[in-house]
Amino acid sequence: MGANYELRLITGSANPDLAQEIADHLEMRLTDVEVSRFADGEIFVKLNENVRGRDVFIVQPTNPPAENLMELLLLIDAARRASAHRIAAVVPYYGYARADRKDQPRVAISAKVVANMLTRAGADRLITIDLHSHQVQGFFDIPLDHLYASPVFLEYFREKDLGDVVVVAPDVGAARMARGFARRMDASIALIDKRRPKANEAEIVHLVGEIEGKTAILIDDMIDTGGTFALAAHALMENGVRAVYGCATHALLSNACSEKLRAAPFAEVCVTNTVHIPDERQFPQLKVLSIADLLSKAIKYNHDYQSVSSLFPE
Repeated sequence: MGANYELRLITGSANPDLAQEIADHLEMRLTDVEVSRFADGEIFVKLNENVRGRDVFIVQPTNPPAENLMELLLLIDAARRASAHRIAAVVPYYGYARADRKDQPRVAISAKVVANMLTRAGADRLITIDLHSHQVQGFFDIPLDHLYASPVFLEYFREKDLGDVVVVAPDVGAARMARGFARRMDASIALIDKRRPKANEAEIVHLVGEIEGKTAILIDDMIDTGGTFALAAHALMENGVRAVYGCATHALLSNACSEKLRAAPFAEVCVTNTVHIPDERQFPQLKVLSIADLLSKAIKYNHDYQSVSSLFPE
């Protein structure tokens, strides 16, 4: 290998199943770590193995609750104080990224605050997937590998042979993602113009593009409350599509999201396992695709000082 330092893979408690999948792909075991709580809920972490001089990769998405972020910071600090050679935070879902600019008075830019915390805690590199906005990369003064889940989705949908496909962006923010996905699927593109009367509520105003008689793939980076996705699916069916498939990298599925999506006219809702999806949030149309292979390759290439360019969609 190009590196002279052993690789150590650590997981927090946010998504240990994904970390174990990554370890299986790398044909290695997870480093023994103790994560516990004091009586008042404070987090205690301890590395039960020597990581001195090792390349340490810590797998931990930062979806709510906020303890997931705190746990990641403490794991980074523990590795730094244990004299790890390099510390990479593998954050499949980078939470707090939606507040990435000051678009109204007296608001916090949480994406920058989290970037500062990870860096100050001791992370030497960040590996993440499908940031909510690309500009978040500029908030870091350490190397950042921004991967895309689209190769996983492309392989899945190409195998389904859906015929005449239109890729639909549920809002303007997802248009770039939809455009790239449509080009690689050799499909047309459509756009839903929506308005938000208030946070986490949406209403559809216009539907732009030719969709009648086609199979629609509705694509976004995340599904949170599911309101936009459910409304869009109903609107697409009412306007003559043959079937609607949902596609999103991060399945947050907050509040009554699962019920909304179950009731919506989706053939399938395809997501990845960047965040853990508990049993009570799953529903019949949900299809979970694994990004463990993608992350394991990114970890191996980083450890071996190789380029990760081959992991990006062509």
